[in-house]
Amino acid sequence: MLKVFEREKIPLSSIAGSSIGAIIGGVYAFLQSAGAVEDFANHLIEQPLFDDIYRRSSHLFEDISHEHREHFFTYLKTRLSLLKIINHTALIDADIVDEIFESLTDTPIEKLPVRFSAIATDLLSGQEIILDKGSLKKAIMASSAIPAIFPPVRIDGHLLIDGSTSDSVPVHVLKERGADRIIAVNVSKCVRKIGPISNALHILYRSDEIATYHLTQERLAGADLVIRPKVGRILWYDFRNIKGIVALGETAAREALPEIEKLLKMDIKEIIEHRLFHKKVSFE
Repeated sequence: MLKVFEREKIPLSSIAGSSIGAIIGGVYAFLQSAGAVEDFANHLIEQPLFDDIYRRSSHLFEDISHEHREHFFTYLKTRLSLLKIINHTALIDADIVDEIFESLTDTPIEKLPVRFSAIATDLLSGQEIILDKGSLKKAIMASSAIPAIFPPVRIDGHLLIDGSTSDSVPVHVLKERGADRIIAVNVSKCVRKIGPISNALHILYRSDEIATYHLTQERLAGADLVIRPKVGRILWYDFRNIKGIVALGETAAREALPEIEKLLKMDIKEIIEHRLFHKKVSFE
């Protein structure tokens, strides 16, 4: 989506993101180039270190069918990796996580050319934490600390994990800052696409999927336009498919351009009326 925005010279004054959205948004806020962000992502995935992490995670799925692979967190409880998780805070050690993110900058967020906020969740209080100052690197690491995979990150007395645990699409952050026009990108699965529900594992996963869906819909309510790239069938750990995922994002953004241009032409009064009396536009 960022590539299309750049190409069409659509200005961005503020970005907020959770999890992978914090990584992409934070790197873009620093580099201000969608191409540079894509290069960064490719460099990250091509590291031998990442290959090792991929193998260590993938072995958990060797003897289960494709449709069961998304039940990762529940599956962890029944595999040998449980031994590591019992004695450690995550499957991946903290020093390895530091190596993964070593190319990120420690630039203070408040000095970035584009205003940026990363969302994380505090394990201690259960609160959503907005990281909009301090180290960009630590903020991104905290927001993308997938539970049981990456260790929590300590910042200012908080023990932080993946932001999507409490807010997968942080529209309200931009709304509270008075953003005139808010465009959200939603990559969550469609709740209407129902997989098998023939055993307890399926039901546990399905219940979590429903809870996540309703939280996301609530968060999206403040957006003026929602773009939904067709990535619902791509598994969360399938980072090898970067080119295909980027292409799907570009397609979704191009299809939304007429509505984006219409939104940009509205004055503040028209935007307020649009929010009050019209259902937000959504592109899938």
